[in-house]
Amino acid sequence: MAPGHSRRREAGGLKLADAARVLRSKNAGPTLLTLDVMFDDPAMFARALSASDLRADAIARRYGCPAEAVRVVHYPPALALKIVLPRAVLAGSPGDRDVYGAQQHGPLLDLEL
Repeated sequence: MAPGHSRRREAGGLKLADAARVLRSKNAGPTLLTLDVMFDDPAMFARALSASDLRADAIARRYGCPAEAVRVVHYPPALALKIVLPRAVLAGSPGDRDVYGAQQHGPLLDLEL
C-alpha cells in the first residue's frame, strides 16, 4: 500500500493504491518496465483480476504504448499481478528521468477497482 494511504472508499470506488499492499515499478532490462501489484486479501486480488482497468489494453492507454506490447501476468499463490510493458525511453539514455524505473507506477495509483 502506498505510504499515507488507508483502505478507504473514495467517492468513485476503491483506488488501487488503497487496495494493494505493494504497488511498485522497476526496470526489467533497459527497454522494459515491470509493475508489481500485490494484495493481502484474496477477495481484493479477485476484484483486481476482474477490473477492466487492469487489462492489457487499459494499461496500454494509461502508458501510451500498444496493447500488444503489454503483458499482465496473474500469480495467484502470491496474490499478485505483474505487468510488463516497454519503457518510453531507453534506461539511461538522454531524456530518461528515472533510470531505475522506480517511479513509473504513478499512473496506476488512481485506478479504480
